[in-house]
Amino acid sequence: MASHALLETIDDPRDLRQLGRDRLRPLADELRRFIIDSVARTGGHLSSNLGTVELAIALHYVFDTPRDRLVWDVGHQSYPHKILTGRRERMGSLRQQGGISGFPKRDESPYDHFGTAHSSTSISAALGMAVAARNTGENTGPGRRRHVAVIGDGAMSAGMAFEALNNAGVTPDIDLLVILNDNDMSISPAVGALNHYFARLLSGKFYAQVKDVGRAVLSAVPPMMELARKLEEHAKGLVVPGTMFEEFGFHYVGPIDGHDLDALVPTLQNLRELRGPQFLHIVTRKGHGYKLAEVDPVLYHGPGKFDPDKGIEPSGRPRTTFTQVFSDWVCDMAALDERLVAITPAMREGSGLVEFERRYPKRYFDVGIAEQHAVTFAAGLACEGMKPVVAIYSTFLQRGYDQLIHDVALQNLPVLFAIDRAGIVGADGATHAGAYDHAYLRCIPNMIVLAPSDEDECRQMLFTAFRHDGPSAVRYPRGAGIGAAVRKDMAEIPVGRGEVRRQGRRLAILAFGTVLADCIGAGDALDATVVNMRFVKPIDIQLLDELARSHEAFVTVEEHVVSGGAGAAVSEALAAAGIVRPILHLGLPDRFVDHGDQRKLLAELGLDAAGIEASVRARFGELCGSGVGSPRLVSSRS
Repeated sequence: MASHALLETIDDPRDLRQLGRDRLRPLADELRRFIIDSVARTGGHLSSNLGTVELAIALHYVFDTPRDRLVWDVGHQSYPHKILTGRRERMGSLRQQGGISGFPKRDESPYDHFGTAHSSTSISAALGMAVAARNTGENTGPGRRRHVAVIGDGAMSAGMAFEALNNAGVTPDIDLLVILNDNDMSISPAVGALNHYFARLLSGKFYAQVKDVGRAVLSAVPPMMELARKLEEHAKGLVVPGTMFEEFGFHYVGPIDGHDLDALVPTLQNLRELRGPQFLHIVTRKGHGYKLAEVDPVLYHGPGKFDPDKGIEPSGRPRTTFTQVFSDWVCDMAALDERLVAITPAMREGSGLVEFERRYPKRYFDVGIAEQHAVTFAAGLACEGMKPVVAIYSTFLQRGYDQLIHDVALQNLPVLFAIDRAGIVGADGATHAGAYDHAYLRCIPNMIVLAPSDEDECRQMLFTAFRHDGPSAVRYPRGAGIGAAVRKDMAEIPVGRGEVRRQGRRLAILAFGTVLADCIGAGDALDATVVNMRFVKPIDIQLLDELARSHEAFVTVEEHVVSGGAGAAVSEALAAAGIVRPILHLGLPDRFVDHGDQRKLLAELGLDAAGIEASVRARFGELCGSGVGSPRLVSSRS
């Protein structure tokens, strides 16, 4: 284990600010090694955090945190910040149940000034804080409060970032510094014209030619040559003429080397004294200081546990995940239908589109971190006869909700939303949980919403939804299912039809999605009928009517919030049909569920077989049997 002697003297930024400048480089080396060792033991985000070591040190060294406000965009690059702000000893609990979050979180530390995890929010939040300081007089006098937003180049592809820049540039008398951390990557490799613009700033001939001419002229005057060298190190890029950021009303400085503390610290010290909107452009490298992560920052973006000396090694044959099911299906479907195009908002790897891009590059579109644009772009494609498939996480589709309603559903366009990370997501916690999509999708006219119970049904539902002549959504969880064999062939499932998977007595358990397996386990113990509902919208009211004739009560189960969810849809359908039966709704509680192991969290929330059985017995004890053996398929309406 490497020594962290200097790092262990830093319990908060006040200790850091007592160090001489010559101690910052050794501290950075220790901090970087500590992050590698820590993430190797717990899993977590690695590449992005290795890229912000020097930046975190410089920010806390120069600014008076926590009085000065610091907002980390997305937040998966905030581990150095957490370690320097009193959480070094808790890093062993990172992203584990009861431990610290992988993202900034306001109730975790006074140094986490704004909770982040979704992209491109930092400038808006920091601007709000800066305006509040102005209006309350906190930005006057020698101890005035400063505000810093750190945003990555990938996050700058989102319109929200530019909306905030536009607002900030015309807001007078504020202390706001925006730092663009330009590392040429978000999660997937950065795309778009803006990224190309940054590349041109660094590699353009104008910059190189001006620099070379300056060296030629000044080389005959050694003192001037040394001065020019220092100026270049401290403010690289100042020779570049006005930038778009200056057009927004910011004072632009950069680009400078974000790993060079001798350039970074004095630059930040100078900017700290300036008033008004400031913009600092730094260049960093994801994975910096760990060769394996530098070579493959995508692989090391969010690894599980690994040996830092050996790196990430292939494990045994993994179980097929729902993401892999989608990946295989979208490639197979594209071979059958040339109208299929796939769209992702900067989540190529996470959504399972790597192979699709390789096979069908002209039919693959990564639009950057721009969920609103992704949805309306898909609508435009659909208008012209294409069949768009938008691969997106449930939590990120929330950001394109108006476009989903107005641009897709209102016009009844055939766009398929392949919604990954539905339900509990484990270590990423509440910010990434897909807990609301049943509610926000089923209320939209023209939508159909499908919830597969296993891997094979996911493939069949994707096929069904793709063939549907209107907007559709298939929502599936993170990770693997029950290990169901996935058939190569594809068959449509009748829209709005459920299936009885276990015949019992008196009670009917209605399962939506992958909770089916646990519902069958509970059904065995309760001697209850178990139904795979399959569709959140439309609800199979015909099946419910049949069940009501022979059952005295219903139980709905979903890995989704109870409020407005699939169970609520069942209650509404029963009421509309005039069917009156007692009903128990089981699902996620009316609170945000923190990070932790997925199965353990579901068990604690009562959504495993034992929990479902206990809840049903507590409500309908007199209707429950004592168990009648193993689960069995009784009938299918498919």
